[in-house]
Amino acid sequence: MRKLKLSLFGLLVLGLIANAQDKTAVKYANTITPEDMRSKLSILASDEFGGRETGTEGQKKASRFLEEFYQRIGLEGPANGTYRQKFDMYQSDWSDVYIKTRSGKKANGKDIIFLGYANMAKEEKLDAVYVGKKTDFAGMDLNGKAVVAMAGDRATVGKLIEAGAKAVMMMANDDDQFTQTLPRQARAFMMGRLRFDKEYKGDPSMTFYLTQAIAADMFKASVEDLNANAETPEKIKTGTVRVFAKEKINTINTENMVAFLEGTDLKDEVLVISSHYDHIGQNEDGTVINNGADDDGSGTTGVMEIAEAFAQAAKEGHRPRRSILFLNVTGEEKGLLGSAYYADNPLFPLENTVNNLNIDMIGRIDPEHEKSGNRDYVYVIGSEKLSSHLKVISEFANITYTNLDLDYRYDDPNDRNRFYYRSDHYNFAKKGIPIIFYFNGTHADYHRPTDTVDKIAFDVMAKRAQLVFHTAWILANRDQRTPVDREDDMDYGSRD
Repeated sequence: MRKLKLSLFGLLVLGLIANAQDKTAVKYANTITPEDMRSKLSILASDEFGGRETGTEGQKKASRFLEEFYQRIGLEGPANGTYRQKFDMYQSDWSDVYIKTRSGKKANGKDIIFLGYANMAKEEKLDAVYVGKKTDFAGMDLNGKAVVAMAGDRATVGKLIEAGAKAVMMMANDDDQFTQTLPRQARAFMMGRLRFDKEYKGDPSMTFYLTQAIAADMFKASVEDLNANAETPEKIKTGTVRVFAKEKINTINTENMVAFLEGTDLKDEVLVISSHYDHIGQNEDGTVINNGADDDGSGTTGVMEIAEAFAQAAKEGHRPRRSILFLNVTGEEKGLLGSAYYADNPLFPLENTVNNLNIDMIGRIDPEHEKSGNRDYVYVIGSEKLSSHLKVISEFANITYTNLDLDYRYDDPNDRNRFYYRSDHYNFAKKGIPIIFYFNGTHADYHRPTDTVDKIAFDVMAKRAQLVFHTAWILANRDQRTPVDREDDMDYGSRD
C-alpha cells in the first residue's frame, strides 16, 4: 500500500510539473539538439582555428564564424551596428634580452630565461657575486652587482633586490632539467601577460634563471666549485657579466563578439548569456594544436544554440520581454580580460543588466561522474551569492524541464579550486550582478591537445544547454528582475 501511495504521489508531482511547463519554451528548447551542437563545435574546435589563442589568426577566424552565424539567424549587432566589441591590449616582448660571459652571448629563451622587467638603453658590465644558499645578506656589498644564488624560494629574490642587487641570477639546481624545461619556460616568459595599459607598471627588477655551467663561467670556476661552496660562497672570487634587457611592446588587436535580441515591454533590462571563445593556441612551430573542444568550445556552442532558439522564437512571435545580449568574450585564458573589458565598457548600462548566465565547459563528464555512472549532472556555481531568487528559479527550471543533478559543491568559499573566480561571470559578480556559472568539472584533457570533439558527450551537453535556455526564458519573461538582496561572501582579492 505504501509503495502504491508513493507511486501515486510521484504521478501527481509529474502531472503538476507537466502542467507547469511552458509549452512554447519547450518547443524552442527542443531545437537545441546534439546533432546541431556537433555540427557547430566540429568547426569551432577544428585545426583550422588553430587553438583560438587571443589575438591570433585562429581567434580571428573564430570571430568571423560567430559573426556570420549571428548575422544569419537575424540578431542585431549592438557594437556600433557590428557584432564586434573591439579593443587593444599590450604585451611586453623580451626577445631582445641577453647576458654575456667569457664564452659569449646567452640569449633569452635559448640559453637563459629572463623573469623580471627592465628597459635598458645599452649593455652594462656588472661585477658578479656568488651567494650560494645564503639567505642573510647583512654586511654584504651587493649594491649595483649581479648576484648569483642557488635557486630557492621567491623571498630570496626580494631580499637580494632590497640589498641593492642590480641583477639577480637564480642558478638551476639541475642543468639537465633546466634544458628539458627551457622550451616551456621560454613560451611562458618570453612574452609578458596581456594588459590594458600600454606602459608596464610592475616591479622594475632584472631577474634571470640560468644553468650552473653559465654561472660557473662568470666566476672562472667549475660547477663542482659552486656546489661545494654553496654554504661558504665567499670562497668564490668575484666575476663579471654583461647584461642587456630591452622591452618591446606588442599591440594585440582583439574583440568580444556580441549579438543582441531586443525585448518587448521590459526591453531596457538586459540578460547576458556568455562564454569565452578563446583557448590556449598551439606550440611555437604549430605542430601541436590545443583545440579546446570542451574549454570553451562547448560553452560557445551552447550560447550559439541558445541564441538560435531565442531568435527563432522571436521570428515566430515569441520575443522575450527583456532584451538578451549573447556575449562571447576573448582573453579568458589570459586572465578574464575580455569580460573585464566588457564590464568596464558595457554596451548596455550595468544597472539595467539583470543577470549573467555564463557557460564554461559543458561538454564532458568528469572522472567522479564517469565512475558513478551519473552522466546527467552539472556543477552550478554562484547562483545564490547575490540574490535569494536566482537559485530558486534555476531549481524550478531544472525540476520542470531537464531534471539534471545540480551540484553546488564549488559554492564553498573554502573550495581550493576557486572555480568561482576562474571564469567570466566573475567580472559581472564584482559589479553586483547576480550570476550562474555552468561547469562540467575538469578532466585529464583540460588544457591539453587531447581536448577534442570526439570526446564530447553531446547528449548531455544538449541537456545542459537546454537548462540554461529554460532558466534564461524564465528570467527574460518574469514580471520582476531578480533582486540583489544578499552580500557576496567570496573574497575578490585574488583569482589565483
